[in-house]
Amino acid sequence: MDDYDLLVVGSANADLVIGVERRPGAGETVLGSDLAVHPGGKGANQAVAAARLGARTVLLARVGDDSYGRLLLDSQRAAGVDTVGVLVGGAPTGVALITVDPSGDNSIVVSPGANGRLTPQDVRAAGCLFHASRVVSTQLEIPLETVEEVVRNLAPDSRFVLNPSPPRPLPPEVLAACDPLIVNEHEAKVILGEAAVGDTPEDWARILLAKGPGSVVVTLGAEGALVASPEGVSRIPSGKVDAVDTTGAGDAFTAALAFRLGAGESLAEAAAYAARVGAVTVTRNGAQDSFPTASEVLGS
Repeated sequence: MDDYDLLVVGSANADLVIGVERRPGAGETVLGSDLAVHPGGKGANQAVAAARLGARTVLLARVGDDSYGRLLLDSQRAAGVDTVGVLVGGAPTGVALITVDPSGDNSIVVSPGANGRLTPQDVRAAGCLFHASRVVSTQLEIPLETVEEVVRNLAPDSRFVLNPSPPRPLPPEVLAACDPLIVNEHEAKVILGEAAVGDTPEDWARILLAKGPGSVVVTLGAEGALVASPEGVSRIPSGKVDAVDTTGAGDAFTAALAFRLGAGESLAEAAAYAARVGAVTVTRNGAQDSFPTASEVLGS
């Protein structure tokens, strides 16, 4: 079995995008642009982003036996991701229905489809992938019980990275495994719940850290990121860029950070690199189409 830099366990969706002058109200029909279909889903996005950067990447996910599933498999293979862990069947491929207005605001309805059928049993059956991977990364577009099983199947020397998106309260067992837990402002507030005291990202990071993770990263969009560990809290600036489309930027950041941690960098070094990857990503349209190669990051 090959060794992998990164195992991504997560979602794979087809993104169905229509541009509209304005989003419809209840009972209203509006005309939109031609339908565009893109490979997406947080898990699939992270795997492609990491592979583009040169990481030896494997994806554990589930897609339907349909044209969208084939689109997703093709996009993974084209990026260099090992798809040995992608399971096929059980439900239609997950779909995100996205309407985008002229200001760039979007409304999204997600049908999880096969993502909701990625089970703890699937995780247990992929034990060889866990033992072959330096870092394991996941998100919350798959069942929480499956994420809990991921934590139970980690190899002793591997590192667990979680971006809890879409956010929900997390069990202590999952929080304790995170090193780091990567959240944006919205996700931090959902996970903190009643404990959301303090107004600064530094406050949120310290409170999150007290809940058990080995480390915490708070992404701050154009302001960069903040890293927190028992050694302290520090800000990671982001380069100034003209953002065109922020779709997928969080996935690219998480993938880059996970990859560089596996390569032995410190949390601050990995986050600084990830911030550069995110900055390049937002200067381009789309999600997977916008992910840079390592040489493009160096030149940024």
